Amino acid sequence: MQAPVEVSENALTERQKDVLDAALALLVEAGDTLTMTSVARRASCSKESLYKWFGDRDGLLTATVQWQASKVRGVPVDPEAFGLASLTAGLQRFASDWLHVLSGTISVALNRVAVGHAGSDKHDLGAIVLENGPFAMARRLKPLLRLGRDTGLLHFQETDEAFRTFFGLVVRDVQIRLLLGDRLELTDAAIERDALRATQQFLALYGAHTAGDGHQIPASA
Repeated sequence: MQAPVEVSENALTERQKDVLDAALALLVEAGDTLTMTSVARRASCSKESLYKWFGDRDGLLTATVQWQASKVRGVPVDPEAFGLASLTAGLQRFASDWLHVLSGTISVALNRVAVGHAGSDKHDLGAIVLENGPFAMARRLKPLLRLGRDTGLLHFQETDEAFRTFFGLVVRDVQIRLLLGDRLELTDAAIERDALRATQQFLALYGAHTAGDGHQIPASA
C-alpha cells in the first residue's frame, strides 16, 4: 500500500480535495460513523483510491481534519525582511483565517463530534481533532512568535504561554457559544475587526513599541 498523501493545499490534487470535502460533509451529517464505503459513494470514487491516498479509516479521518485545518494558512517567516509590520500582518492574517474556519458549519460539527468522545471509549476522532486542530495551529504559529522574540519585537518566556494567550484573545467565547448552539453570525467585516483587535491586544501584552527616539520600549506584560 502506498503511503498516505501529505495533506496541504499544494500537495493535494483537485480530485483528492473533492474527496476530503465529501468526507467533511458526511462528518457534518452523520458524525464519525462515516466509513470508507460511504465516502467512496459520496465522492464517486473507488475504495481502492481512498486506501491508496489516505491509508485506513483513521488515516482518512486525519486527512479530513488536516484539510479543514489547512485553511488556516501558515505565516511565512523571512528573517531578512522581518519587522513590526510583517509581524502584525502575520498575526492578523492568522487570526482572521482561524476565525473564518472556526465559525464555519463544518468546524462546529466536527468539534461537536470530537467533544462527544470525551469520557467515552471513542478516542480516535477526539485525538485526531486535538492533534491536527489546536496543536497544529500552535506548531504553525510558533515560528513567527519565536522570530518576534528573537528580533526583540516580542517579550515572553514560554512560547506555549504566548500562543495560549493569543488563542484566548482570538477565540474568546466564540467557539463555546457555537458549540452550544448560539446562532452567532460572524460577517467578514466582524472577523477582520476581531482579528485586528486580538492582534493589537496581544502586542500590547507582549510587544515592544518604537518610541520617537528610535528606542524600543517594552509593553507591560
